[in-house]
Amino acid sequence: MSQLVESGEAATAAQRPPLRTASWEEIRKLFALDPAAIHLNTGTVGAMPYEVLDTVDRVTREWTGGLADVYKPADYLEHRSAIARSFGVDLDEMVICHNATEGVARIIQGLDLHEGDEVVTTSHECYSVLSNFNLLRNRFGVRVKVITPPSGYDVRAEEIVELFEAAITPRTKVLSFAAVTLFTGTRMPMRALCELAQRHGLTTVVDGALLPGMLDCNLRELGVDFMACSGSKFQCGPLGTGLLYLRNKVFPEHNPLPLPKFWPVISTWYPILGSPPPRTTTSVASDDMALYVQMAGSASIAKGAALAKACALFDEIGRARIEHRIMDLADYARDRLVEAFGKDALYSPGADERLRSPLIAFHPFRDRESAWNVKKLGAFTGRLEQEHRIWTRWTEFDVPGSPHQHYAARITTHLFNTRAEIDKAVAVMARLADELS
Repeated sequence: MSQLVESGEAATAAQRPPLRTASWEEIRKLFALDPAAIHLNTGTVGAMPYEVLDTVDRVTREWTGGLADVYKPADYLEHRSAIARSFGVDLDEMVICHNATEGVARIIQGLDLHEGDEVVTTSHECYSVLSNFNLLRNRFGVRVKVITPPSGYDVRAEEIVELFEAAITPRTKVLSFAAVTLFTGTRMPMRALCELAQRHGLTTVVDGALLPGMLDCNLRELGVDFMACSGSKFQCGPLGTGLLYLRNKVFPEHNPLPLPKFWPVISTWYPILGSPPPRTTTSVASDDMALYVQMAGSASIAKGAALAKACALFDEIGRARIEHRIMDLADYARDRLVEAFGKDALYSPGADERLRSPLIAFHPFRDRESAWNVKKLGAFTGRLEQEHRIWTRWTEFDVPGSPHQHYAARITTHLFNTRAEIDKAVAVMARLADELS
């Protein structure tokens, strides 16, 4: 059976055109999309290509009931090597994990923080980030300073960097932020924030759940110390997959700080006796920190292989080409939303291209007080799904100076979307918002 499935997958790959030059219409056909629906919620979960689905099935069948060693393949050496190259780093810095939430937890719980040490983060972080820092606060007495970033069409990158800088004190040890915030879709000025952290000798922890498959980026050049990513959002791998980057070398041109002390919790590869070698101070690794984290018993070999397949497909299409496509659709969608609801309705940045992302949050109703009404926003997104098969979501977040949390509708563009889908979705949303206003 596995031979038949493998042959079918090979035929599919052989029959399709070279993806580097394929049209977006041809590339869309690779994805397992419901033709009767409009998928504008990749910020929550992506759509898998058929070849990724085939890989899950084939590899599962190969290993089911077999007598082979299931532990050695769990190091994912070949897969991690290829994925690491895609993001400008090395094998000893890349981990395949179960999801971004697990990656965030393993990073935060592995930081060498003690009572009185301070973390600066934002109220726009994913719950998994804030809950893990709260765990450190309750367990070790770590101080967690939470700032609320500005939102809206006219926000500038400098405002965000200045807000972080003002929050840093002599006790601060960690700067933590999202690469792209899931609530307002703000693309944080990552390099500027990493440079700020470096000037103050701080460790950077980045929630990059939305980054792989969206942005063509070199993690080493960003200068980040740690980043946890999802494999099932923009990267369009299987649910229950993620990537974890741990800086394991010192390249002064990107990040001159010494490698932070890190405890690789949940590991079967950390030494049973004694200690690992001291962390390197050069561009040559002294040990394999990623392998310490990667080796944690048996793993989903099929899901790891499928995530690697998704990454390989995106590499073949071209990550710079994908980013351009996604952002072009996002700009188009943002303009349509401004036409339908007005610039003031947007919580997502638009004027500063450095902060734009394909996640766009907006207030659909005429009265501003409805921004505090979660039931109304829930009814709006629920009816889009149930009556019109348009997949979006609502988000909640703090707004500076507001006594209430705000609730917004959020759409997300990905490479498989079209302008016609966006036009249809915005027209439906405008009519539904008028009906509910």
